[in-house]
Amino acid sequence: MGQPLSATGTVEAGRTGLLAVGRRLAAVAADLRFPPRFAGCAVDLPAAESVVVPRLCAPCAAEFAHAATECPFAAPDRGAGTAGPGPTAGATDPRCLVLGPYAGPLREAVLRCKRPAGALVAQALGGLLAERHAERLRAWRPDVVVPVPMHWLRRLGRGTSATGDIARGLARAAGLPVVAALRRTRATVMQNRIPGADRQGNLADAIAVRRAVAGRRVLLVDDVMTTGATLRACHRALAAGGAAAVAGVVVARARASDA
Repeated sequence: MGQPLSATGTVEAGRTGLLAVGRRLAAVAADLRFPPRFAGCAVDLPAAESVVVPRLCAPCAAEFAHAATECPFAAPDRGAGTAGPGPTAGATDPRCLVLGPYAGPLREAVLRCKRPAGALVAQALGGLLAERHAERLRAWRPDVVVPVPMHWLRRLGRGTSATGDIARGLARAAGLPVVAALRRTRATVMQNRIPGADRQGNLADAIAVRRAVAGRRVLLVDDVMTTGATLRACHRALAAGGAAAVAGVVVARARASDA
């Protein structure tokens, strides 16, 4: 036979119940004042659907991810390479999962992610990446999600980090932790402002490990891959830090002429 509740326990149970009711009423009031909407197109969600996890409507998801694929970190113009299907810390041609080409509505969505108001779109794109590549992610068995780092001065000026938001959305959908394991050691010229041949040199010694990754399988996240220079620089830093394996995930793959 169970023990009777004490007066303190009864009060605590009542307080917990009242708090739960209060949160529910607040959520209903918020939905009435600000109806929950899909992150991409801002269309109202169907009644009784939650907006706790940012998501895209079916048409937007299909349009953004119709060309989801896997490719090497190499530049798109240089061919597919010969790497195996999984991440390898020491590989010269590690693999990257891509949602689609940097064009049309997906390009517009990526550009929205770079503004503070686009944080929900970025998280929804991260969730879509996890959904579209669920089978490959299960096969890769990553331990942590690591976003490509932004220098603190650029983050301060922009007010957001698209890669951080994408990483959070992907990690939540995949059930993985996000670890800010990398940092920028110095401010660099933005990669899309310099010729492709100079991009690797622009990042020389600019990225370092800030948190332990030794022995861990890392899923490296960025918004756009063009030549792959940024991903390769991050890959080298993670490998030097002892990561057991590194694989990339990006929202869009651009040609050099798109950057």
